[in-house]
Amino acid sequence: MRRSPRLLAWSLSACLSFAGLMQPAQAALIGTAPALAAETAADSAPARLQATLMRAEVAQALQARGVDLDEAQARVAALSEAEAQQVLARIDQDPAGAGDLIGTAVFVFLVLLTTDILGFTKVFPFTRSIR
Repeated sequence: MRRSPRLLAWSLSACLSFAGLMQPAQAALIGTAPALAAETAADSAPARLQATLMRAEVAQALQARGVDLDEAQARVAALSEAEAQQVLARIDQDPAGAGDLIGTAVFVFLVLLTTDILGFTKVFPFTRSIR
């Protein structure tokens, strides 16, 4: 019976000591232009990649090379914003039908290796997931 009030007092003092660390939330109105810019910047790279995959000629080219379109879309969805921007930069820089085959193969290998290590996919048997 004596421990209960003492435990309550310690718990209450611990809670109150952390109450000073909390900061109140601040809200302000933002304009339409900054909100629209933030929205388009947030989903622009992955959305552009998904739109590129949905084009008929891209889908046909992927299927001709033995790539499953659903798997490609899942991998694009697993990319981070920075990775999607890197892929878009490569697409914008390389001329159509040309490019460095070895560089592209290394890039695809590194993306697949990263997704394997992060646990999103299981392509390579020699990797272990961090999950």
